[in-house]
Amino acid sequence: MEEGRPIFQQVAELLENSILDGTLVEEGQVPSTNELAAFHRINPATAAKGVNQLVDDGTLYKKRGIGMFVSPGARAKLRSRRRDEFARQYVQPLLAEARKLGIDPAELKHMIDTWGEN
Repeated sequence: MEEGRPIFQQVAELLENSILDGTLVEEGQVPSTNELAAFHRINPATAAKGVNQLVDDGTLYKKRGIGMFVSPGARAKLRSRRRDEFARQYVQPLLAEARKLGIDPAELKHMIDTWGEN
């Protein structure tokens, strides 16, 4: 776990990343809060708060007495949300700075293509 961000948010993000990369599949069971707590050496209540955040947003669902599972469509929903966040956090500031520097879209695309090859 890293400093500066609430641990429960980091737990939620780790689970989201596992869904995005296919480690956790839709309709597949996720680790229990006790397993997450033991693995990350955190309080089970903190792990539960991270898991419940994903339940609240529809990424996970509960099967009473069995555990938590990845909701159908969760991967596409997460990917869409993360793409929107990526655009706000990185693309918009990039475009604003390019405009300040007089870099036109074609030149910016060329820069991205060139740097992407390295």
